[in-house]
Amino acid sequence: MDESKLEFARQFIEAVPHAHALGMHLAAIGDGGATISMPYDLRLVGDPRTGVIHGGAVSALLDTCCGAAVMSHPDAPAGTATIDLRIEYMRAARPGQSITARAECHHITRNVAFVRATAHDEEEGLPVAVAVGTFTVERPKGGAK
Repeated sequence: MDESKLEFARQFIEAVPHAHALGMHLAAIGDGGATISMPYDLRLVGDPRTGVIHGGAVSALLDTCCGAAVMSHPDAPAGTATIDLRIEYMRAARPGQSITARAECHHITRNVAFVRATAHDEEEGLPVAVAVGTFTVERPKGGAK
């Protein structure tokens, strides 16, 4: 992956306010794939009785990771936006554990990128959630691929 594109993607993710507020950390990015982690934080708990992280935080993590995967794809310019994101929540993340999302942009057309992602807590058996989504592929005006 082009180093300037990699740096742009890294800076973009680190500058997104919700990513910063949720403590997201870009662990890996390149060639249409991305890994982003989010630490456990009591501010993100959705159920005080159980200490389980709110599904909205998991959703934001998956969406951000999918967008990063698209941005890192060799055939995509840097910009993207979510068109559609379907998330299936498999189980609650274990309280006290960080959550890591891994996304892969597995197909890209002129205007749309297709992405798959999983989110795991620190025990990598059954995922916390899986996602599939479509994202825009923003091309320069008047430019080809």
